[in-house]
Amino acid sequence: MLYFARWKVAAILGVIALGLLLCVPNLLPRSALPSWAARQISLGLDLRGGSYLLLEVDMNAVVRERVESLVDGARTRLRTANIGYMNLAGDPNNRRLSFRVRDPAQAEAAAAALRELANPVPVRGSATGATEPDIAVATAPDGTVTATLSDAALVARAGGAVEQSLEIVRRRIDETGVSEALIARQGQSRILVQLPGVEDPNRIKDLLGRTARMTFHLLDENANPNGTGAPPPGVQFLQGEARQGLPAERYAVRRRVEVDGANLSDARAGQDSRNGEWVVNFTFDSVGTRRFADVTRQNVGRPFAIVLDDKVITAPVIREPIIGGSGQISGSFNARTANDVAVLLRAGALPAPLTVVEERTVGPELGADAIRAGMISLAAGALFVFLYMGFAYGLLGWFANVALLVNIMLMAAALSLLQATLTLPGIAGIVLTLGTALDANILINERIREETKAGRTPIQALEAGFTKASGTIMDSNLTNLIAMVCLYVFGSGTIKGFAVTVAIGTIVQMWTATTLVRLLVSWWYRARRPRELPV
Repeated sequence: MLYFARWKVAAILGVIALGLLLCVPNLLPRSALPSWAARQISLGLDLRGGSYLLLEVDMNAVVRERVESLVDGARTRLRTANIGYMNLAGDPNNRRLSFRVRDPAQAEAAAAALRELANPVPVRGSATGATEPDIAVATAPDGTVTATLSDAALVARAGGAVEQSLEIVRRRIDETGVSEALIARQGQSRILVQLPGVEDPNRIKDLLGRTARMTFHLLDENANPNGTGAPPPGVQFLQGEARQGLPAERYAVRRRVEVDGANLSDARAGQDSRNGEWVVNFTFDSVGTRRFADVTRQNVGRPFAIVLDDKVITAPVIREPIIGGSGQISGSFNARTANDVAVLLRAGALPAPLTVVEERTVGPELGADAIRAGMISLAAGALFVFLYMGFAYGLLGWFANVALLVNIMLMAAALSLLQATLTLPGIAGIVLTLGTALDANILINERIREETKAGRTPIQALEAGFTKASGTIMDSNLTNLIAMVCLYVFGSGTIKGFAVTVAIGTIVQMWTATTLVRLLVSWWYRARRPRELPV
């Protein structure tokens, strides 16, 4: 009981010193700290103020894109198989496409060609990893062939679209320099974005609201985009950008994607050395470089459109093959819009549009009030706990109070090391830990009292108190940790913040109550050798 090896004492003091060192950066402005030492507790939206956005993925667009890709694929497959057809059209509302073959005897061959366009998706409820086609193909006696997206396909595409959108939203926000942003999935098709310190979220909304899908297409020079008729099959009429007060030009763009913007490896804003205009310089990866070179080599003298979110940015004529894997987008850009387009292209295209379904702004004065209220509750809780322990258990109670101060410091150090975001529920978790942190010391002190009343000597009573209560302390804290792990795994947002602070406090208080207090008591006993214990 009285003996602590020197290395144990050094380790305990080292942990306390390290905790103090990690707490110091929270008292200094971030700008005054070197990058390696700038580990601070970040304040959440409810404490610091900022913007709250709830975005929803447009699932109708996901279905529409898949149906349109099936239509394009069906057209190519049927022509390759020399199968005559008519009335090929997609119906996104009913998740299907249909057409009628001219010769009903070829209906099965057409259905087989359609089945080649299917993608495997996991079977719903299967635990073995089984897959099934994402389309169900059916034929009718009159030669009508239909392909319908399955329910499993909808679930798989919806889940993939949300997860992909989540990652792209995170990348776009990181590119803007907003720090401590919280980005999390909420429900089946929504994404929660919290931006502490951002009081005007309009630019962020603009960046997140754009799909930013860039594709390269050849123009159909025989179609008239300014006419009143419908575009020919495989062609779409897209609007260009208005320049210098002139009306926007329309283009007849072939639907086939020659080069996809997904093959971009980098995009940066810059100024054209010839005229000083702001442009976006882009570079392809190896696959995009090879494809871009092939397309430009085979179509010299033809116009080549760069399309961003169904809008033609520019449509220059290919003068010579471009084999270097880089290019330039020019338009009516300024420094900010060119940089925003570069950010969007670097982050990647969203699989579907995002719409803002809820928006809130929290002013910094509200956050200051919350911090003030949280600190008052923390100070009041600590004061009452200190007084209770001091009056109820005397000197041993004050040793527990010293350990509680170290406990709070080590909690702050752990949160700083993790660069955690502190919210109001997190403060509530810290206050709760203040009350529960002394449970272990109460068990120990009560056990010491019982042993003293039973006639044990002071050293025997102290040894029994710390030894026999340790098992109960371990069991009670482990059950608490299990509850916090469940809250963290199954909870979201603020619930996770509460679980993290309580879990850290539980782990730290087990150490301070059983190890640090024991060290303080042993120092005191060896120095005083009391005949009676002050409990």
